[in-house]
Amino acid sequence: MASPFDIDEIYPDDGDHELRLPRRQAGNSPQGVAVTLLADYTLRTRVSLPSAAIVALLGETGVTTAGARTAISRLARRGVLEGSRLGRRSSYRLSRGAAASLSAGAHWILTSTTSTVRWDGCWTVVAFSLPQELSGQRRALRAQLRWLGYAPLYDGLWISPRELNAPARARLDQLTLGAVTVFRGRQAPLGSAIHRAPIEAWDIDAISRSYDAFLRRWTPLLPGVVSGDVDGAAAVRARTEVMDTFRRFPVLDPQLPLELLPEGWLRRPAQELFAAVYDGLAAPAERHVRAVVARFADGTQPGIRAHTTADMLAGVRVEASLAERGHGGAAG
Repeated sequence: MASPFDIDEIYPDDGDHELRLPRRQAGNSPQGVAVTLLADYTLRTRVSLPSAAIVALLGETGVTTAGARTAISRLARRGVLEGSRLGRRSSYRLSRGAAASLSAGAHWILTSTTSTVRWDGCWTVVAFSLPQELSGQRRALRAQLRWLGYAPLYDGLWISPRELNAPARARLDQLTLGAVTVFRGRQAPLGSAIHRAPIEAWDIDAISRSYDAFLRRWTPLLPGVVSGDVDGAAAVRARTEVMDTFRRFPVLDPQLPLELLPEGWLRRPAQELFAAVYDGLAAPAERHVRAVVARFADGTQPGIRAHTTADMLAGVRVEASLAERGHGGAAG
């Protein structure tokens, strides 16, 4: 089984839609870091930030100036960012489509790791067959199924313990042109000892190791977060990294039934640690982002607000009045 950390998309790609969020890579890509930074501090307001400020913030994460400018340019071409100019100076903000997709993705991340819905013992099965010449459509379908929490039990047969909800159904309808059949039911037990259980579509040992690695990486930082010792650029870097790492877990572990998992499953401890670090660093990280932006903007930037786990669960609605009036659009 291919590592879920190498899936094409963490956030959804609507196939033919012009908006294309960055492909997830092994490690942090400049485009991915840029999207995380902008979502973490401007998702609700879609405030424009000076391009020089975005470059400076990316530089604090280790992205070179050339790499940062290239990332911004590519994100604008993808439809993720919208640019504006004032003389020779440029600013960028999240596009409305990107903000909507990122908000939906953020909500999915938290609900997938905090839901307490009991499993009814049934599996949703998606069977599809696409001809070889539609390889691009097949890749898009697989990426969507991963994003929706499915895993391949066999080639062309993907499963999930959760029901196919309306948004998931709409996405599959857009991608498959009638080439998919969906079932929901219980597994029929077989007498043979060699049958494959549906839960085996996921590498449970690998997921467990990923949770353990996450806890070992972030637990030592927690005392510094609580005491306020993590500040400035370090706070922004930590929030970016913890988000970039944690948001992969709903794909690794899409609310897999606890009844089928080893005792002491680490989903909830990981979620609680993520929330403690991400929310605990919100205030110092926001102050630092405001300070960096102020170096390149004319006046204050009221639209910079740290995104929290409460926002993620509630679902962020873009404040059109602030965004569309262009507040914070001073160029850098």
